[in-house]
Amino acid sequence: MQTEDFYKTLRKKVQDWAAGEGKSSKWVEYVLLAPDLFYLLCKLMFDSRVSSSHKAKLGLALAYYVSPVDLIPEALIGPLGYLDDIAVSAYALNLMMNTVDPAIIKESWPGEGDILEWVKKIVAQANEMVGSGLWNRIKQNLEAK
Repeated sequence: MQTEDFYKTLRKKVQDWAAGEGKSSKWVEYVLLAPDLFYLLCKLMFDSRVSSSHKAKLGLALAYYVSPVDLIPEALIGPLGYLDDIAVSAYALNLMMNTVDPAIIKESWPGEGDILEWVKKIVAQANEMVGSGLWNRIKQNLEAK
């Protein structure tokens, strides 16, 4: 599947969910970030200003989005299943934020709001979003790369 197709499909899926059954979910604002986070990761992967070590982490986060093997499977629980993908993405971006010019991340962000603030907010909520056990595994796996 092409990146643009995946992005559009994902965007439609989460927007439809947010307008319907997801409207009352406490996580709706986070789930709506999923397509834009995916897009951001793709853009940063091809940015020559991003180091190969950061690209390795971004690549893992991208692979996690498209992998049928998932710790919180979208196929079973719908768009709420993207919460772990969102947590993985935010943590990979968080690891970059101290060593990459924030302007690089901001200029590639297609979403609304400040991506750096979103990353901080997601990381702060990740224990509750995905559970502390899964959150700790996500952090360990990305820090090891």
